[in-house]
Amino acid sequence: MRRKMITVDGNEAAASVAYRCNEAIAIYPITPASAMAEQCDVWASQGRTNLWGAIPQIAEMQSEGGAAGAVHGALQAGALTTTFTSSQGLLLKIPNMYKIAGELTPMCMHVGARTVATHALSIFGDHSDVMAARQTGFALLCASSAQMAHDFALVGQAASLKSRIPFLHFFDGFRTSHELNQIAPLDDEDLRALLDEELVDAHRARGLTPDKPVIRGTAQNPDVFFQAREACNGFYDACPGIVAEVMDRFAERTERRYRLFDYEGHPEAEHVIVLMGSGSETVGETLDHLIPLGAKVGMVRVNLYRPFAVAQFIEALPASVRRIAVLDRTKEPGSVGEPLYLDVQGALLDAERRGIAPWSDRPQVVGGRYGLSSKEFDPTCVKAVFDALGEPEPPHGFTVGIVDDVTGLSLPRGAPLATEPADRHRALFFGLGADGTVSANKNTIKIVSEETDWFAQGYFVYDSKKSGAVTVSHLRFGKTPIRSTYLVQEADFIACHQFEHMEKYDVLENAATGATFLLNSPYAADEVWDHLAKEVQQTIIDRELKVHVIDATAVAHECELGGRINTVMQTCFFALANLMPMDQAIEKLKAAAEKSYSRRGPVLVQRNHRAIDMACERLVQMTVPSQVSSAFARPPAVSDEAPDFVKRVSAVMLAGKGDSLPVSAFPVDGTWPTATSQWEKRNIATEIPQWESDICIQCNQCAISCPHAAIRAK
Repeated sequence: MRRKMITVDGNEAAASVAYRCNEAIAIYPITPASAMAEQCDVWASQGRTNLWGAIPQIAEMQSEGGAAGAVHGALQAGALTTTFTSSQGLLLKIPNMYKIAGELTPMCMHVGARTVATHALSIFGDHSDVMAARQTGFALLCASSAQMAHDFALVGQAASLKSRIPFLHFFDGFRTSHELNQIAPLDDEDLRALLDEELVDAHRARGLTPDKPVIRGTAQNPDVFFQAREACNGFYDACPGIVAEVMDRFAERTERRYRLFDYEGHPEAEHVIVLMGSGSETVGETLDHLIPLGAKVGMVRVNLYRPFAVAQFIEALPASVRRIAVLDRTKEPGSVGEPLYLDVQGALLDAERRGIAPWSDRPQVVGGRYGLSSKEFDPTCVKAVFDALGEPEPPHGFTVGIVDDVTGLSLPRGAPLATEPADRHRALFFGLGADGTVSANKNTIKIVSEETDWFAQGYFVYDSKKSGAVTVSHLRFGKTPIRSTYLVQEADFIACHQFEHMEKYDVLENAATGATFLLNSPYAADEVWDHLAKEVQQTIIDRELKVHVIDATAVAHECELGGRINTVMQTCFFALANLMPMDQAIEKLKAAAEKSYSRRGPVLVQRNHRAIDMACERLVQMTVPSQVSSAFARPPAVSDEAPDFVKRVSAVMLAGKGDSLPVSAFPVDGTWPTATSQWEKRNIATEIPQWESDICIQCNQCAISCPHAAIRAK
């Protein structure tokens, strides 16, 4: 077994440190940062204490602005204080952030970076929110993985106390915040070793008190404001050095070394990508694939974005670099380039002015955008950027990962690039929001990672409609650490937890040849073939899939679990995946069920245990015929009677193929036709209610509660 590791997502990794390092936490929920606040609230209710033996005071406010005001007030009273937020929530905190930074008040807030609503709302991740806060005076510290989110929560807290600069520690919403991965946890002694008690006392001593009255928040006129604003310069000049020093102390303590800018790649790289966040994990994996093939390529990962340390950035770049592509996960319309690109250009010019540039000819720098609203950024995208740097005149202002047929800024994507190790297991699970699929897969990851020598990773693609909408779980298991921060592209195991998905989505699109396919079907193994569309049958035959069938819904009903099929399907996965001996897997599954459901009574635990046993008995492998015999094809996503826009755009999105739509498909200002939802027939119910008029008392509760609008009050 490896050294002790725990399996958590990025949110819990950051919150674990934040909770122990603070005395007051002001919260207000906003996706995808809510889980950090919720976890802290749970820990406080359980009586868990911080480093000083006290339970942090959790205050849920009525708005993000209220939470920011509470943070500001608590800090001014001398309390160690934090908060969690993202997107519009962060923007509403900006006025208080200016004040906190202007008053040189130490704190470290934590942000699951998320798209700011523009032409449309998006709950998914990019850097548009943190980029809107870069002028506030907060230092910006970016984590790229769950482990870094854990570590940087401490680095930010320690550096803030010493520098007096408040820190905004951020990581990619959903991609890092919700990704399950293994981390080496920091214990309380690690935290105490980095947090200087004298600095904590100094922060408390600066708190406003009647015993030593001072005034903060004065008004100043033109005669003095400018000079007073410049008085803080020395603190910002010293900040990068302080962060580097804290990182060095952290490395001595944990043997995990970080720098302000981390370089990875060929020692004599000519082409280098500069970026920050989870995309750097994908670039790193791609470098491991390209460099052995002879490519002189590399990457600089930006950890401390503000204050931007020019000398350390130049030091991170290999002297051999000739061309640099700066990737920003945001869009700043009207600018000559996005924020990180402009900083890199400015840094190169400043290095030449100061005489610290190691080159005779300045490297050519181009900028591009990627990953807006969690858009997929995979090794094929990385290869496209390096290919663009190799062109006679590299394009500037490009996009990658989309097809721009309007302004022509998108880079062409070549053939899919497979960079994962051959011995890695990859699995896809298609379920519905609230059917238990995601929860079961999170349990699976923890069981495998904690009970075997496999590394495990889980990422979950949610629909913003949430409950009742499709969810796709992407799981990886391997013998080496997993840094593939992109979706599974070729799976050796696919499970479809809802039979209706087979008619609406190309569930088997990413199935590898010889993969195992697990299907929850109301039809028996000897009947299900005739209920599959022609396209599905052809894929099963062409890719030589091994098909296993179970009626998980029937098992769940027999065990009185309602529609919760997660326990049944999870057991089937362990029976087919061969990640651990089945008797050991059953033991761990039953223990996990007891942990999850014991607070709701022993009866529910027994029902889940029975479901686990029945799943093993009911799972049947189907004999796959040699020819397609289906009498029907997969129906179109929408009716032929639908309007043209619905057929061209909505239908593609409903089929799960929205990534393929080009820029020209969309209205320029986000204006959308009305009444399009009538063409989306989700067909997710396993039972349809009927009105029994003879016993109806006309209370209307059924009409109010029916999620399918099958019962009308008229």
